[in-house]
Amino acid sequence: MRIIAENRRGVLRDIATVLANHDANVVMINQEVFDSGPNCGLAELYLEYDCYDADDYDLLLKDLNDIPSVKDVKAYRPFGHIFGTRVIIIGGGAQVAQVALGAVNEADRHNIRGERISVDTIPLVGERTLALAVDAVSRLPRAAILVLAGSIMGGDISKAVDRVRDAGIPVIALRMAGTVPEHADLVVTDPIQAGVFAVMHVSSKAVFDINRVRGREF
Repeated sequence: MRIIAENRRGVLRDIATVLANHDANVVMINQEVFDSGPNCGLAELYLEYDCYDADDYDLLLKDLNDIPSVKDVKAYRPFGHIFGTRVIIIGGGAQVAQVALGAVNEADRHNIRGERISVDTIPLVGERTLALAVDAVSRLPRAAILVLAGSIMGGDISKAVDRVRDAGIPVIALRMAGTVPEHADLVVTDPIQAGVFAVMHVSSKAVFDINRVRGREF
């Protein structure tokens, strides 16, 4: 659901009150203030929710539109139904590209059968920059697995890997110099195969389970 509203105090409270009155449980929320364009000065609120009474849906939209500060309300299918589960690939450009090659090809094989698996990549350099990116993975909506692709990673990156794993997101690392492979769930030499493994793990139809090979190298 996408809501355009005035950017002022109390608007989020009013929207949350209406949702609560309809027993809607918010599972994801994102807010952005427009600083240009036709909606300049207004705010966009995108949220996904579980509603326990499907017949109450039209009344919920009406009550949201009746809030004086709300300008527009539009309903959309949840991102999970469109982009699905996310495979995150972080590291050096050449290695990231090769992992993505395997992941995209494997995801295509599953998505053509009705699944929804998306692949997100970002090539980065520098220990601090990489550590911040790895830490952020646990805050990304629908992120299900992380692949670290590089030639050398360790230090703060390894600590960030531990935090991501503690958040319930498995980590695959390429075979590389540094301590990151010691902290990953799985180490894979071939970057294309690493991408394939990542997609197979998050697929609901594949038989590969990273938990059964945790700590091994391929």
